[in-house]
Amino acid sequence: MMQIKILYEDNHLLGVEKPANVPVQEDASKDGDLLSFLKQYIQRKYNKKGEAFLGMVHRLDRPAGGAMVFARTSKAASRLSEQMRARKVQKTYLAVVEGSYADSAGTYHSYLFKDRTKNIVHVVPKGTPGSQEALLNYHVVARAEGMSLVKIDLETGRPHQIRVQFSHDGHPLIGDNKYGSTRHGKPTKHLALWSLQLDFKHPVRDEVIRIVSTPPNEHPWVFFSTDIISLLNGGEL
Repeated sequence: MMQIKILYEDNHLLGVEKPANVPVQEDASKDGDLLSFLKQYIQRKYNKKGEAFLGMVHRLDRPAGGAMVFARTSKAASRLSEQMRARKVQKTYLAVVEGSYADSAGTYHSYLFKDRTKNIVHVVPKGTPGSQEALLNYHVVARAEGMSLVKIDLETGRPHQIRVQFSHDGHPLIGDNKYGSTRHGKPTKHLALWSLQLDFKHPVRDEVIRIVSTPPNEHPWVFFSTDIISLLNGGEL
């Protein structure tokens, strides 16, 4: 039975912590997916007849985990989707990557093309047919054991974007064999990518909602546990 941590809930929204390696929606594997589980959760909790409505307004790669928000009404889904399109939702991620950065911060601005036959994304020259612009900003929070903990402010949400752009710069995410992680030693069960925080305007009320999820205390996050706590408590997000 899937166990899901509820981070925020009202009549319009459902914020949850997506477990790593759980698909957001049903895929070819037919493994249990988050969206189906949450619909059943709402149906049971509120004694709804028939399938409960739950709008998916953004995604997380299956191997990643962390904060996600779903819409419980069509109005909320429409308004949240518009915020996503207008880049008014602040998405903050954490990743543990191979190597130590010389600089403390930077920007990745590139163009990505997804090979759908192989489900892999490449950095390509600007103007390549089918490519999409991809932009993110990063800040190096800490360094340890030949790895770096980076905070990522995602401006565009392209498939595999974070994984591809860091790998292209020679810093693949720990545990990301798909995009070049070759680090040896103690294995990690999951990709070291976590949706740390979402900030957005409530779709109905005039207030800003913040949903926060912290990574599990396991390899490789365990090397940076105090840094993550300081990051959250220090208001550096």
